[in-house]
Order: sequence, then C-alpha cells, then structure tokens
Amino acid sequence: MTYQETLSYIYGLGRFGMKPGLERITATLQALHNPQDAFKTVHVAGTNGKGSTSSFLASMLAEGGHRVGLFTSPHLINFTERIRINGREIAEEEVVHLAERVIAAAPPETTFFELVTAMATLYFAEQKVQLAIMEVGMGGRLDATNALSGILSLITPVAYDHCDYLGASLAAIAGEKAGVIKVGRPVVVSLQEQDALSVIRNRCLEMKSPFYGYGEAFTAFWSDTGLSYRGIGLEMDGLRPGLAGRYQQVNAASALAAAELLDGMGFPLDAGALRSGIEKAHWPGRMEILGTSPRILLDGAHNPAGSKALAEALEDIPRDRLLIVAGVMGDKDADGILGPLLPLADEMLAVAPSLARALPSEKLAEFCRSRGVTAHDAGTVAAGLSSARDIAGPDDLILVCGSLFTVGEARAVLLSKNFEPFRG
Repeated sequence: MTYQETLSYIYGLGRFGMKPGLERITATLQALHNPQDAFKTVHVAGTNGKGSTSSFLASMLAEGGHRVGLFTSPHLINFTERIRINGREIAEEEVVHLAERVIAAAPPETTFFELVTAMATLYFAEQKVQLAIMEVGMGGRLDATNALSGILSLITPVAYDHCDYLGASLAAIAGEKAGVIKVGRPVVVSLQEQDALSVIRNRCLEMKSPFYGYGEAFTAFWSDTGLSYRGIGLEMDGLRPGLAGRYQQVNAASALAAAELLDGMGFPLDAGALRSGIEKAHWPGRMEILGTSPRILLDGAHNPAGSKALAEALEDIPRDRLLIVAGVMGDKDADGILGPLLPLADEMLAVAPSLARALPSEKLAEFCRSRGVTAHDAGTVAAGLSSARDIAGPDDLILVCGSLFTVGEARAVLLSKNFEPFRG
C-alpha cells in the first residue's frame, strides 16, 4: 500500500468506534512477540494537559541524553505527529511498513486506536528507545495503552469529558483514569478537584503505589523571574517554559516531579537537562501564536475546564479586539466549551472543520448569537481565517479554538501544509 492507502485503511477502522477493552490490543502485541517488553513506559492519563505534560517530560529526557519515544493523539495536521522519537516524527514509509505488519497480526474488529498503539509500540521497540511516554487516548483502565506495563503513572487534571464512556461523575471518570496505576509503581498527580483526588489517592493506597501530589510533594509558582519549582528533592527558579500560558505551571511541575522520580529509576537527569527541557518544550496548537499584525492564537481546548484555563490565559495577552474563529464537534458541549470565551469576544466567526461529526457552522453561529455575541457563519475553517484577517486590525488578536480538529485544520492553512483529517 502507499502511504495514503495505508491512512485510508486505518482510518476506516473507525467504523468499529470506541470499544474499550484490552483483549484485542493484548492479542496483537502477543502476535508481534510483545515489543512492549523492550523498553520502559510512562503512562500519562487525565483530561486536560496530557499533551503539554508529556511534551515537557519528553523534552527533559531527550535533553538528558536519553532515547525517548512519545505517543500522543490526536494529530493536528499529519498522522506522523502521533509517533515521535526525541522530537522527530515517524517517517511515512515507516508508517506503511508498520501498518502492514500490525494489520496482519491484529484480530478482527481491532479499532483505529488499538492498531496505532500497536504500531507505536513496535516502532519504539525496533528503534531501541529506552523509555516511551504513552499518552492515554480515553480513560485509562481499558485504554489500549494500558496493555503496556508502566514504571510510572502521571495523572493530569481530571474533568468532565467522554461521559458516555467514562461515567457521569468526576469520581467515576477519575476511577477510569486511575486504572493506569500499577502495583508498587510511583504516581505523580497534578492539581485535582477533591472528588477526583480522593479516588486517585485511594487507588494508590490499594495498589501500594507511592503518591506524589501537586501541592503536597511538589508545587510551582510564578515570580518576576519566571516559574519557580519546589519539588520532591529539588528546587529551581527562573524557569521559562517553552509552552505559553500561566496554567502551564501545573503541567511543567508535574513533568518535573516525574523527571525527579525517573532520575532514581535509571534515567539520570541533571539540573541543566531539566531546565533546558522545560524551556525547549514545544507543543503545537496549545497557546501557539502564529503570525503578526494580526497575531493568530491557536488553542485546542475542547472541554469546559480547558476553555476556562484558556480564558484566564487570555488576560495576559494585550490586544485591541478579540476575534474568535471557533468550530466544535456536534457531540460536544458547545455551551461549556465556548461559554468562558464568548464574553471576551468582540466578534465571532463560526466554522465547521472537515469532519462529518462537526457541528454545522450555521448552527454554531446561531448559538453564539443567542448568547449575545456578534457572530457570522463563515463556513469552512479556511474561510473563517480569511474573514477574520480581513476585518482584524494590526493590534487585534484572532483566537482559533473549540476543537483540536479546528485548530489542526487552521494550522495547516496557516503553514500551507496538507491536512490529514482523522476520520476514525
């Protein structure tokens, strides 16, 4: 198969939907001779901040001279973004080669995410990574990544998302996320709501897993010189995180705590590697500014908690006006996602990314008008960006938000790249 034929096939596995369970991925890995045994694994679960936290940690490990794999989802523009080693994306020809082998090994009705998880695992083994950071796709307990036995788990802030699958309460969702905790293995826990924190803490007690919580074992705060970290056994000041947004203090601190623990588990990291890793970390589509006059800010917040953090981060960005280009998925809470942002908008351009389940732009525009916002039905993401640029002044800020898919498509337009929409 060609690369495009390969993508068409694996995206087509989306017809099986999301089917939580470890039976198929375990069978696939066994048929591939258990490549996961060739390297160590860190699981990163949670609702918000998984990608940023994973990026910080991977960057520090790479700066420390370690060969580290990073598996994340979804991609913004190209499928190859999902699988990286020391920041380098997998090559298209490797995608084809791996897909053919994994497809041959996988049982019937293997899902898209299970197949891609197996591809990443096989790739990391054959490329001889020392450690792989595996971002959980959904939940944790029954997520395909949980077929790998981690040496450390990291749980970012838990919020309401995928409630149809994970449960209607924060405690139920946290219980699914806590499923990545392994017996006797350390757990780094970001800032959490009390209901989620209690569930995670109790799970650690049951599993006899050391618990390291934000605000207890480690913390961080901003000062005039940058970010200060007070950790498990380390203090650092004057950090300048490569990822923008004051809320990144929790993500950076959580990654630093994990790095401290890994330092004692065979992955030595000196203070220089930690500092340069934090400062060189890059995660596209999260508080990412492209262009000038006007500036265009991309942020993939796609649930109420993420949008609230984005709204707070906007307070630190000076501007004349705020123009919002937004597109959301039809199965998401549009009110919760856009609610914190609409009061800040001077003008709104509603768009629909190139996915069948996107909320039609005319319905989104109508919704925004019902909230008292001046809103236009701009149609496509490209058209919305074009319109926003036409009406923006040099000191205005254009925010693209609402969905990672919207942000990915916008980023492809802005960087003149071919967009590979995920259709699984």
